[in-house]
Amino acid sequence: MRKLIFTLLIGGLLANAQLATKKSLTLDAARKLADAARAEATANKWTMVIAIVDDGANLVYLERADGTQIGSVEVATDKARSAVKFKRPTKAFEDMLAGGRQAILKLPGALPVEGGVPLMIDGVVLGAIGLSGGTSAQDGQVAAAAVKVFEKMAK
Repeated sequence: MRKLIFTLLIGGLLANAQLATKKSLTLDAARKLADAARAEATANKWTMVIAIVDDGANLVYLERADGTQIGSVEVATDKARSAVKFKRPTKAFEDMLAGGRQAILKLPGALPVEGGVPLMIDGVVLGAIGLSGGTSAQDGQVAAAAVKVFEKMAK
């Protein structure tokens, strides 16, 4: 009898459980963001790597422009992952480090170089974009162009 009551109680609780519904970054959306980033980079004659990750920091899209140094592949990906993990642009870490906050260097996965920006809707991270190949400011400028497109998509 006890087992039956327990089973009914747990079964009733599980029947009322709801799964979360969430928006997610699709490959199609990632391609559109990459298009915007590429257009900004090309307009300025910069060769770059574009990396886009999902909310779990898993790579969704990667593009390396002809002539871009191969080291930028890992850097762009790490910038995007850092932005997702900490829910902030990597420029925030760069600014903290420039201000003397050396402890930033000990945060696992925090890359203190501009160019990684989270893609957020209503405070929820859907993913991030990371750019590498130019100066920090150039990488940030190209990432910002993609974020503008994302903000229009999110409306």
